Amino acid sequence: MMKLSKGAIKERQAWENAGIELPKFDIEKMEALTKENPTWVHFGAGNIFRGFIAVLQQELLNSGKARTGIVAVETYDHEIIDCIYEPYDNLSLLVLMEPDGTLRKKVVASISESLVGDTSREKHWKRLEDIFKSKSLQVVSFTVTEKGYSLTDISENYLPDVINDFKRGPESPKHFISKVTALAYLRYKNGKLPVAFVSMDNCSHNGDVLKNAFLTVAEKWVDNGHVEREFLEYLNDREKVSFPWTMIDKITPRPSEKIKDHLNKIRFEDARILCTGKNTFIAPFVNAEVPEYLVIEDDFPNGRMPLEAAGVLFTDRETVDMVEKMKVTTCLNPLHTALAVFGCLLDYKLIAHEMQDKHLRKLVEKIGYVEGMPVVVNPGIIDPKAFIDEVINKRLENPFIPDSPQRIATDTSQKVGIRFGETIKTYASREDLNVEDLKYIPLAIAGWLRYLLGINDKGEKFELSPDPMLEELKEHLEGIEIGNPDSVGSKLKPILSNKKIFGVDLYEVKLAEKIEGYFKEMITGKNAVRNVLAKYLDE
Repeated sequence: MMKLSKGAIKERQAWENAGIELPKFDIEKMEALTKENPTWVHFGAGNIFRGFIAVLQQELLNSGKARTGIVAVETYDHEIIDCIYEPYDNLSLLVLMEPDGTLRKKVVASISESLVGDTSREKHWKRLEDIFKSKSLQVVSFTVTEKGYSLTDISENYLPDVINDFKRGPESPKHFISKVTALAYLRYKNGKLPVAFVSMDNCSHNGDVLKNAFLTVAEKWVDNGHVEREFLEYLNDREKVSFPWTMIDKITPRPSEKIKDHLNKIRFEDARILCTGKNTFIAPFVNAEVPEYLVIEDDFPNGRMPLEAAGVLFTDRETVDMVEKMKVTTCLNPLHTALAVFGCLLDYKLIAHEMQDKHLRKLVEKIGYVEGMPVVVNPGIIDPKAFIDEVINKRLENPFIPDSPQRIATDTSQKVGIRFGETIKTYASREDLNVEDLKYIPLAIAGWLRYLLGINDKGEKFELSPDPMLEELKEHLEGIEIGNPDSVGSKLKPILSNKKIFGVDLYEVKLAEKIEGYFKEMITGKNAVRNVLAKYLDE
């Protein structure tokens, strides 16, 4: 049996016989050097970090281009540290899943220590404070999801913890942003030391989102007399503190039972899957797709590790923005959303299975190649055509990535404006393009509206994925009946005219009537969704 521990991986033969790649550096030496001179702290100890970001530093350690590791910090789900990091000596097993079923396995050992980011864990918090006082610290990175940066609820009222943090100041912060701002304040108090705060979360202009959250907390602390106004000046001084923009792209889904079974067969002892009290699915192993992209604005006041040697693309802010637009508005995310809504309607459980459906595959090809490519933003450092080819022919159809349309359908009202609205606006604004020629993006929007009825193509009810606008949208659609297109009336108008949803009034650009037509066809009865897809995609 192979056990995931620093002692066990010294017995290299069994691991190598099982086809598992082991670290090529001295782990104890790395830990000692990092303890003395920490260079990189990462907040958000979940799968994208373990399956992608930590692996980048491992490559540098393996090649001798780095000597220190990453300090992993979890502020939300403490069980991740207590149950997945500490019992396994901060090691994890990465399983990369090729579309042909090949599994590439490696032990990741670049995490020097793991900490719970909470003042109630006194030793952990004291260690964090010491790290932030260290002159050697260069990078503080984040994968905490876009919600992690939010200080307000859906009504834009400050959260209770945030209000209390404003009042109490940096002494015992509760909200994640307050905690990190308090640690930044320590860095300011210990010589205005330089550092880069790097969001690696999948949200637009993520560096600005992070910075604005920091500044909001800091300004309240200044107003309430908890910190000096000079602290704000420090956070705004790009010579001292930077908030680079990034674009990250890699699918690291929840642990797969199939991978667990494979690991059990090769006598890997630590293949259990844990669901924490916070409903995080995590395991000592991480399963992930092979393709990965990380593009970072090269703005590091205290220097950085040479991550370009591990495949990271460093560039300027404008190029990061273009890469993000390429991915989010044309080459990946619109395809994902189209598959999500139609997958739910047609009762698919895996994105990969949808790609075997000739109509759904053709739909995403039409949205991507036919309607997206004419307006694609070419960032220069990644070729859009090659990117979308990889998405359609390798990534979406990988049967070993357990990603579901139900998961991707979450928060669609917050996504359609970027994923479809941006392309629509570009068509409407360009003289060489005619927005009324769009056929497949309107079809996907109609599919989303049909999805919101919560009845699949067989006429059976299904559970809609979470969405902050769900109740409001359902109210507008109330009274629409499957089998009765006349019941639609003008019920779609409040949705299709809503610029907050689509970024544009779809009536003004003369697409709404087309969407209404598709929608009415999709509610004529059972199998109407399939019939509409066949009608417009078998042409």
